[in-house]
Amino acid sequence: MWGRTSIERFQQNIHYSLRSMRRNAGLTCTAVLVMALGIGANSAVFSVVNAVLLKPLGYQHPDRIVSLSSAWKQKGDQGPVSAPDFQDWHDQSDTFATLAYYTDFDVAVQPGPSAEYAHVARVGPEFFAVFGISPPAGRFFSAEEEKPGSSGAAVISYSYWQSHFNGDARVLGETIRVYDKAVTIVGVTPAGFRFPQKTDIWVPTNTLVAETPSRGAHNYRVVGRLKDSVSLEQAQAQMDALGLRLEQQYPSTNKGKGIIVRRLQDEMVRSIRLTLYILLGAVSLVALIACGDVANLLLAKATARQREVAIRAAIGASRRHIIWQMLTESAVLAVIAGVVGLATGIWGAQLLVTFAPANLPRLAETGIDARVLAFTFGVSIISSVLFGLAPALHASRVDLNDMLKQGSTQTFGGRSAGRLRGVLVVAEIALSVILLVGAGLLIKSFLALHNVALGYRPENVLIVKTSMQSSDLDGARRATRLYKTLLTEVATLPGVSAVGATRTPPGQVGSNGTYWIDHPFDPTTVLANSPTAVFSVVAPGSFAALRIPLRRGRDFQDNDTFDAPFRAIINEALARKAFPGQDPIGHHIVCGLDSPNPMEIIGVVADVRQYGPAREPSPEIFMPFEQHPRAATALSFLVRTVANSAVIQQAIRKTGHELAPAMPMKFTTMEADLSENVAAPRFRTLLLGIFAAVAVCLAMVGVYGVLAYLVTQRSAEIGLRMALGAKQKDIVWLVTRQGLALVAAGLASGLAVAILATRVLSSMLFGVKPTDPGVYLAVLGLLGTVALLASYVPARRAARIDPLRALRQD
Repeated sequence: MWGRTSIERFQQNIHYSLRSMRRNAGLTCTAVLVMALGIGANSAVFSVVNAVLLKPLGYQHPDRIVSLSSAWKQKGDQGPVSAPDFQDWHDQSDTFATLAYYTDFDVAVQPGPSAEYAHVARVGPEFFAVFGISPPAGRFFSAEEEKPGSSGAAVISYSYWQSHFNGDARVLGETIRVYDKAVTIVGVTPAGFRFPQKTDIWVPTNTLVAETPSRGAHNYRVVGRLKDSVSLEQAQAQMDALGLRLEQQYPSTNKGKGIIVRRLQDEMVRSIRLTLYILLGAVSLVALIACGDVANLLLAKATARQREVAIRAAIGASRRHIIWQMLTESAVLAVIAGVVGLATGIWGAQLLVTFAPANLPRLAETGIDARVLAFTFGVSIISSVLFGLAPALHASRVDLNDMLKQGSTQTFGGRSAGRLRGVLVVAEIALSVILLVGAGLLIKSFLALHNVALGYRPENVLIVKTSMQSSDLDGARRATRLYKTLLTEVATLPGVSAVGATRTPPGQVGSNGTYWIDHPFDPTTVLANSPTAVFSVVAPGSFAALRIPLRRGRDFQDNDTFDAPFRAIINEALARKAFPGQDPIGHHIVCGLDSPNPMEIIGVVADVRQYGPAREPSPEIFMPFEQHPRAATALSFLVRTVANSAVIQQAIRKTGHELAPAMPMKFTTMEADLSENVAAPRFRTLLLGIFAAVAVCLAMVGVYGVLAYLVTQRSAEIGLRMALGAKQKDIVWLVTRQGLALVAAGLASGLAVAILATRVLSSMLFGVKPTDPGVYLAVLGLLGTVALLASYVPARRAARIDPLRALRQD
């Protein structure tokens, strides 16, 4: 009987809640929209967090798959691995069931009569075993195909199979040209598997292209699968010991170099994890502010229902029943808001995917699944408790003697309800301050990043990315000769003012490593303590195309060929470091790019920010592309234009196709490339700015609501004041002062918390400190101004009250 009675009472509460919501349609719609905004924003951000950070990788036992990296203890850096180091890790460790290395590039591939770009990964034995996958068609590489120097083979992705071969099983045994060699397709990976990044084709490493044998050449990434009985901590302990042994055995290359073992999923999201958690925290604050607004609405509704609550209590309803009734109304409201919020969240998630950085891992997996649905339901229920509990508790505190008196006009809840509404508004403002300060810091940081001196002029520069297939020195030299001809042809096109070419445009680094000054290459030299620089391969005219000033010496010329004496140009950062107070022209420099030949320094150019706007210029060595052909088989042409770039693109494409039909081309601009370089800071700045703006609007709605309600409840008092001689400006100030008092309390508490909370943004800021006074003053000014406007509207309404009508109603 108890259970059936409880169910019936619950049904009655729901039916009454729906009737009550229909009677107050305006309030219901407002509350649903406000809560749907908070719930929808949370669902959208959580769907991205879920896809990128929380959802397990789609491999067999993904928690057992790890990434291994070299770690330079003194510098605190970590990165790729050399082939000899990997072989020692593989042979001397017993904590991994499988261990494999790989490297990947966008290269020219010829699946048919014409060449195109494809993402190709060169992978070692055991690579596919690490992920525990099986081919839906064909097989993976055989031991014979993986032998160094063999003809190799190719495995293609499922999506490449569908897009290029229509899923035809007869593709097995077909050949495609990769690295200027014909390789046989032997298998297809399962649908969805494209590791690393979005790989189209896998070939065995050290077959089509020989691996780099130097222990100081860090060109590979490493993945492995832990044995079932081994923990991550045990694997790290063993690799620490192995790293120490390699330091002692190879001090010239491994001194100070350790090994880091991480779960693969953690490594993939390492650079974006903090950003997503900050965005999730920010949108949660927006939801809390929305809860505060809805709680204020329900408090106002509870005040209007004072006699109803008193009658319920008089005929026997207990305080518990009254609380449950009002909480049921809140829950029904939250469920409706949750449904609307989920629809909003689906739309919002699509927007986030559109604006998110293109390199955000697993972004394509963003969607609504069971975890997102559970999160949305949980947010809805928690929200219903947050915005419904306080009104329910206040509504249950009734004084029957006062409430049931005929003609009584005492306000239900009295001062305690007013204080609670004020506390809610103060909390909303405080949360808004935290969001505004965070957004202000990121905006100021982004502006500083956008306005920083890059060292080159990106406007009106067209980038033409190209790739020539080559697997040996002769093929690479043929490619550079063709590039030289193409550069000459492009330079004569109408509308082209300057042209050059580089392995990687500024903002990207293709290679870096150790260099020596006036000293022959010596493998026994202690590389760990040797200075390092960025290695750039460029064509003559590149500095002029980018407007990089030549400080001294000369630029490269057409006679700086493979058979001529090797030459180099350095930047000012390297000149300051290696030649303090000296002239570097005429000195010789050696680097570990591809040749031990000493290079005569013939010029010094101004610094550019090679790693993007956020990092200071590093020492850099520029080398002529014809003298380093192996590193120059994929060049980006830098074309400075003075005419319509679309017309020039067509002319370049036509010229390139005539000279090299097998060379694919991709067109972009230097400004678009630079925009991609700051995609991550732009993404978090945009979202946090939007969340802060929404938070301020919601908080000001709360200020307006409290003051408007206050004017309604104190209309008789205001009328009496005006009857006794108070002027309109006195009434305006009376109401405005109360609004500003709430804002001041919110600002004080919000700023105190913001000073502590914004420290988590330190690693994301450029040229700005978390305690930047300008940002805090701007927040004070903005919120003060908006609060004044929100307070002024109800204050003006109070000043227009007719004293006679107000007193007559009383």
